[in-house]
Amino acid sequence: MNRPAEPLGAEPTHHQAPPPPPRADDDWVLSPPAQPQQPPQPPAPQGPQSWTAYIGPDRDYFMAMMRRSGPEAAGLNLPAYAPPKQLPLQGNQVSIGRRRHSTGEAPDIDLSVPPEDPGVSHQHAVLVQQPDGSWAVVDQNSTNGTTVNGGEEPVQPYVPIQLQDGDRVHVGAWTTITVRRG
Repeated sequence: MNRPAEPLGAEPTHHQAPPPPPRADDDWVLSPPAQPQQPPQPPAPQGPQSWTAYIGPDRDYFMAMMRRSGPEAAGLNLPAYAPPKQLPLQGNQVSIGRRRHSTGEAPDIDLSVPPEDPGVSHQHAVLVQQPDGSWAVVDQNSTNGTTVNGGEEPVQPYVPIQLQDGDRVHVGAWTTITVRRG
C-alpha cells in the first residue's frame, strides 16, 4: 500500500509503538542486539589524475621532417634555444595552434610565441579529454598534419587518437608536445 510521504522530522504514524522500558526487578533482561557489522568498504575511487603537456622543439622530429619535406623547407632552422613550457591539461579540450594576429584569437597551446613554429596551422589540433580522464589528440585538418610518437604518416584529420602517458604529439616543423599523467 502506498502511503503519502511524511515531512522530515515528523513522527512516523505507521510504526508500532516502542516496547516499554525494562522493569528494575527484571534480572534477565537481554541487551538489545548490537548493530550488525558492515563489511569494510573499498576506498572511494580517486578522481582522474592530472595530466600535463610539455612543449618544446625536438631535434629528432625536426630532422625527420626536413628529410620528408620539399625545397620550401630549406630555409627552416631549428631554434637554438626555446624556454621549456608546460601546461596542465584542464577542461574538456586544449587547442593547439598559432594566434591569429588579425582577430587576437589564441589557442591554449600558442606556438606563435618565439620561437614561432612556422609549420603550425592556426587551428592545428585539439587535445580532447576522454570519459576515463585520459586524453586523445584530434588533428583539425592542418596543413602539415600531426604525428604521434615519431610516426611517418600523419594521423587522419578529425579522428581521435588515444594517448598514453609519455606519448609525443608532433606538430609543425619542430614542436613536440609530450603528455604526462600525474
